[in-house]
Amino acid sequence: MEFNEKLQRCRKLSGLTQEQLAERLNISRTAVSKWESGRGFPNIEALKNLSKVFQVPIDDLLSGEELIGIAERDGADGLDKAYSRIFGILDLLSLAFILLPFYGNDEGDYIRAVNLFRYVTLPSIKAIYFGLFALLGLVGALEIAAQFSEGAKARLLARRASLVLHALAILFFTMTREPYVAFFSILLILSKGLLLLRKSR
Repeated sequence: MEFNEKLQRCRKLSGLTQEQLAERLNISRTAVSKWESGRGFPNIEALKNLSKVFQVPIDDLLSGEELIGIAERDGADGLDKAYSRIFGILDLLSLAFILLPFYGNDEGDYIRAVNLFRYVTLPSIKAIYFGLFALLGLVGALEIAAQFSEGAKARLLARRASLVLHALAILFFTMTREPYVAFFSILLILSKGLLLLRKSR
């Protein structure tokens, strides 16, 4: 008997509807419906809760192979969430570039290093700098928030947006001849690249 059939059988023997089971597990009814239709499996935590609700061992609900598959999937999902968290932190770090003295004001015979607020340049260029950092910070916050969602697609989309936005920022900083901010932005994007390489192994 497959997991979905066992789940339906246990639920009906317990006299529970899908909605009632979902309430006891603190999940959505659609998740229970998905499991019962054979379109997915619960994670390890949900399995433990199912075991408690039905008062049966997890082994009675799943075969060994299914349990190993769920454990592997949960492990991969946890790792993906950790990478999203690190990506988000790296993007939020780029907000510090607003406050750090990475910009040069020409003051006669020397150049004074200042933060972005004190930087003297065309207002449009300064606005683009602020906009890029604000967008990177927003993407970073979204990446951190995406780790709490079950959708790996949302995390993947946020990572791609982060990489594209970071590459555009580096291009713009290079074109406007801001070597310090471009250099540290390159370090951040290289860190992201190393993370992606490590993740793909």
